[in-house]
Amino acid sequence: MSLQPLIRVYRNELLENVIPFWEKHSVDTRNGGFWNCLDRDGSRYDTRKYMWLNGRQTWMFSKLYRTVEARPAWLDIARNGADFLLEKARNADNRVYFSMTEDGKPVQLQRKIFSECFWIMALAEFARASGEERYLKEAKAMLERVWDWSSDLTKVGRPSYSGETPAQSLAIPMILLNLIEEVAGDDRDAYRVEVEECIRRMLLHVHEDTQTVFEIVTPDGQPIHSAEGRVLNPGHAIEAGWFLQHWATHLNRPDLSQTAVNMVRWSYRRGWDPEYGGIFYFLDSEGYSPVQLEWDMKLWWPHCEALYAHLLNYSITGDQSDLDDFMQVHEYSFRHFSDPEYGEWFGYLNRRGEVTHRFKGGPYKGCFHVPRALLLVWKKLETMHTPTSV
Repeated sequence: MSLQPLIRVYRNELLENVIPFWEKHSVDTRNGGFWNCLDRDGSRYDTRKYMWLNGRQTWMFSKLYRTVEARPAWLDIARNGADFLLEKARNADNRVYFSMTEDGKPVQLQRKIFSECFWIMALAEFARASGEERYLKEAKAMLERVWDWSSDLTKVGRPSYSGETPAQSLAIPMILLNLIEEVAGDDRDAYRVEVEECIRRMLLHVHEDTQTVFEIVTPDGQPIHSAEGRVLNPGHAIEAGWFLQHWATHLNRPDLSQTAVNMVRWSYRRGWDPEYGGIFYFLDSEGYSPVQLEWDMKLWWPHCEALYAHLLNYSITGDQSDLDDFMQVHEYSFRHFSDPEYGEWFGYLNRRGEVTHRFKGGPYKGCFHVPRALLLVWKKLETMHTPTSV
């Protein structure tokens, strides 16, 4: 089948249905930054601002300006976020707040590194969009701190207890691998040591014998025999797979590329709901009932990550099964998540695919997974259908 007609579908969904929603409703030009808690029609139901979502939206508009079209309005929106992050979101210890009041007073600071990660992504991409080097310098300096914190979370206030099983989470090496790609730009070799360490740690989660990508393992990669240790997060593993695939391509590592392909395939096929369609949020690797009460919900972001990951796989393998998986998640996502009436996508569905939360933005959903996936798929489709010169 020809995928060329989908170029227009993804471009229009991004530029006519999704991005205008955030342009119209989220930008706080008085205080700076972005409102995140937006109802279905874009009205604000809470004025608290979440810094990891502010970072993600700053990154998104910077990326659009740099890679789609140099619209001054997009750069202005990105600057609105970048300056709020730079001037208000950090404390004296260079930690980035999780949430703030709309005028920039701190509300919550997590004992995690993810707010800092998206602060870094935002400033790095805005630096390239604006041509202002000072933002990139700030991003690189923060990346050094985050790299140090990532190996010992007690440095960000995470307590350590004697009864804990030593463990590592997939979330940290995968986000750092993606973060380095964003910060390094064309100078990826400058971070070669860090990249190899992230890859080493990610691969500890990939178990070929059972075709499983575990969310949490021991520091040497062994499964943990507990409810927590058996948790599978299919969307997360799929996202990690395409992060790894980008580096496999850059490093020209066919072995790593095949592992990345497998991470996406295994996680998607285990995670797909054969009865109602869609990707389960959580699973238990041994088939027990997941302890997460929301385990069978269908969330927007795993489907967004699967869209791009399957298409990326297909562009590399040419395997019909990868194309079939892409089309399966494409049809489900546009049928259940996209909102042609008010714009953007719903985020939360029950197992049957019915909307459970009507809002378009909240503490964990912002201007990121949907537009990023639409942009990546659109550009990948264009690349796949551009005739090569002889």
